[in-house]
Amino acid sequence: MNDPTPKDPDYEARVRASFARQGLMVTLGASLIRVAPGLVEISLPTSNAVSQQHGFVHAGALASIADSAAGYAALTLMPPAAGVLTVEFKINLMAPGIGERITARGNVVKAGRTITLAQTDVFALHEGREKRIALLMATLMTVEGRDGVTS
Repeated sequence: MNDPTPKDPDYEARVRASFARQGLMVTLGASLIRVAPGLVEISLPTSNAVSQQHGFVHAGALASIADSAAGYAALTLMPPAAGVLTVEFKINLMAPGIGERITARGNVVKAGRTITLAQTDVFALHEGREKRIALLMATLMTVEGRDGVTS
């Protein structure tokens, strides 16, 4: 990552407040676990509510927490009044989501003035062991001065 210094000294409170307003994360039962410059960790307990027909955690739930982890990792390095929007992402699903908990760890790869690249590694905790089950790469946009888009 280029410069992990936050432009907003209150980045953590801003990220936590924004996360709390995300209806989808509430619906999924996801929690914000860790917020640091260029890094965010989101946890999702597994349940029938987020499963697919074979009992694995649904790819949509995995992609949702992975996208949010990447976006909030990017937001930690953006200016105080900025919002963040995902421009695109690609997710590779490497193994089924099996276990007690899913963790998405988003990290900024390169923070630019307008565009930020981030990566999220997604892990399943099963019987005390973590296994990487997905990898997401995202392009995120800093949004400033647009009605309705703030942190």
